[in-house]
Order: sequence, then structure tokens, then C-alpha cells
Amino acid sequence: MFSRFANSVVSETAFSVLARAQELEAAGKDVIRLEIGDSPFPSSTQALSAGSEAVLADKCHYVSSKGIGELRREAARYVNREHGAEVDENNILVGNGAKIFQQLFCELFLDPGDGALVFSPFFPTYSANISRRGGRLITSKLLRQNKFRPSLEDVKRFLEQDEAPKAIFLNSPHNPTGGVTTEEDVAEICALILSKENVFLFSDEPYDQMAWSHKHVSPIGERDMLDRCVAVYTMSKSYSMSGWRVGFGVSSKQNIEKLSVLANTSFSCVSPFSQIASAAALREGNIERDERMRVFEDRVARFAKALQKIDGVNCLVPDGAFYVFPDVSEYCKSYRITSQGLATYLLEAADSAVGVSCLGGEAFGEDGYGYIRMSCAESSDRLQIAAEFLEVYLKDAVRVKKFVADNPLYCATRQ
Repeated sequence: MFSRFANSVVSETAFSVLARAQELEAAGKDVIRLEIGDSPFPSSTQALSAGSEAVLADKCHYVSSKGIGELRREAARYVNREHGAEVDENNILVGNGAKIFQQLFCELFLDPGDGALVFSPFFPTYSANISRRGGRLITSKLLRQNKFRPSLEDVKRFLEQDEAPKAIFLNSPHNPTGGVTTEEDVAEICALILSKENVFLFSDEPYDQMAWSHKHVSPIGERDMLDRCVAVYTMSKSYSMSGWRVGFGVSSKQNIEKLSVLANTSFSCVSPFSQIASAAALREGNIERDERMRVFEDRVARFAKALQKIDGVNCLVPDGAFYVFPDVSEYCKSYRITSQGLATYLLEAADSAVGVSCLGGEAFGEDGYGYIRMSCAESSDRLQIAAEFLEVYLKDAVRVKKFVADNPLYCATRQ
């Protein structure tokens, strides 16, 4: 009945776990919610004010598929100020968050059989959007010993040896690992792309304000990269506006013109009141944003250090984003359980009254095996409780083995 493509697509695991966590909460369980990458803060104060006024003024009708001029101008000022770009509103396309740009980028550049290099573990919807165009997903494994930074050797190999290299997906700061590309990494990747004709970069930058160890570097600040790159930003993370569904892409004017046609056939336009709210946040909300980013940085560091104290857990303090990505492979191997199985155990079976909701690393591709991803959206006190919970229940061999026996789908086939 359904197409082969439709049958191959699975939903983003974070939303499935979110739904299960909410069911358990409704039944009375105390769930420490670390599964979804949503900000715990209210939406930007400036956005709430401007957005409310816009709704009351009936700014609720169709607008240009490219986005309203006010937001496109503010977005251009943002990337010029924050990332050293030299663009104007004609280099900006507004979308319903950042995720839609994966689809638009693939529609713009990928033909059936083209290769797309993705650093793995990776954001789970990359594969569906590459597959949607008949592209081939090629992975390069991110290594903990390299702080989850991309392998330049793998980039070179892809460009030199793949039968039809066409696209590279770069996500920094990285979800789920927290790795951050350095200035040298970005310069070298851009140079390699520019040395090859007809290869394009998708630069996924929703966490651009969450680089903790050093400043985030965007490829759009590199010379000659606008024609070869679509850089993507969202209002969801740094401005706490996930429900407003606003993001924007930055590229050359000719790329934006073609992307706007594709956008028109996909979602028509973004709600104007959401765009007005977003423009206000970009223009006036940066002091509040920076205060919140400092809170995130502190929570991430504290939580990672608490997890480091657990025997059998190896956890880097992330260089960016608001997730921790501890290596729990010792427990996965000992109990012959998948990472997703271990995450499900922590939520549902470790304790009847309390649970920790998080994601198994396999939600981000097979290279995520042996890891779990936990967001730092809860309070510092709740994060400390979560670390203490893991220390107790990861070591409860009897309880974990019973869970695996009762749920054989989570039995690991790899060691």
C-alpha cells in the first residue's frame, strides 16, 4: 500500500520517548525529563511581547515564502555580527524551524545516486531526507578520543574516492555528542569542498550560541563559501522558541531564490506573527539569551562531571550544545543490552516511582551504540538526582537482566 520510501522512514526517537515519558507522568511517575532537546526557559521576553501584539493586530495571513523583510534583515544582521558573514536580506530564507532545510537542501542539490557524507552519530532525520532524493548516505565515525570532531581524512577520502560525491552534512556544535569543530577544521573542510567542483555543504548550526570551549565558527564566514553552503539556524534553542517554529537558512542569492521556490511548494510560508516575534528576539533579546547560555554551560559541565564519578561510565565534558553523551558500553556489553534498551530500562523498569528519560545512542545511527544522550534541560538539582539514579540502577544486575529477559528486542547482538 505505502511507498518503499514511506515504509523505510522511522520517526525521531526523541518524540516517541517524550510521549512515553508523558504517559508515565500522567500515571503518577516522577520522570526526570532528559530526552528532548527543548529549552526549559520561557520564550524570549521580547518575542512574547512582539508576538502577542502581532496576533492581536491580525498578522495571521499569508506572507512571502521567503519570509517577511523585517526578519530577513534581522537574520542577516545576526549572522554578520555573530559569525563574520557579509550578507543581506536577499541571502536569507525563513523556514518552519531548521529541520525543513534538510529537505530543501537535498532537493536543491542531490540527484539519485549522489553521495552525501554525514558524521556519525548523526541527527536522525538526515538519513530520511537524503533517501527522499535517492541519495547515498556515507558515514564518517566521530571518535570520543578526538572529542567527536570530524575526520578530515574521511572528508578527503570521500571527495577523492566516492563515485559521485555531492554533499557534506556538518553539525557543530554537534547533537548528540557535544563535539565542536575548530576554526582549523572549518577552514580545511571548506578548502576541500572548494577544491572540488559541484560539492555542497549543509551547515547545521542550531546550537551556534552553545559553544563552550571556544567560539563557534561558521563556514559562511569563509571566503567563497556562500555559493557552496547552506547554513541553518533556529529560534528554538538559544531563544527558547521551539513552538513558534521559526528558523532561517543563509546562502548565496541564487541559491536562496531557488530554495524559496522549493519552500513555496512545501510549506507556503511561516506564520507572520512568529516571524515578527523572532525578529524582536534577534534584535532585542541577546542579553537575556546570553544569561541563559551561561546557565546551560554550568549545568552541562556539572552533570558531565557527576556522571564521570560513576564506575563504568566515561563522559566527556562537552565542548558545546546542551547534551551529555556518556559512554555506557561497559554496561551494554556486560548485560548484552542495546543502548536504547538501557535507556528504556532507566525510564520504565529501574524504579516504579522514579524514572530518567533519555535516548539510546542507536537513535543517532549504529555508531551511537554504547552511548546514551541526555539533555540538560532540567534544573541542576534534578540533574544531580539523575546522576545518582544512574549510579544505583546501572549497577543493579538482577533488575537489568530481568528487563532484558522480559524485553528480548533490546538484547544486543554486537559486543
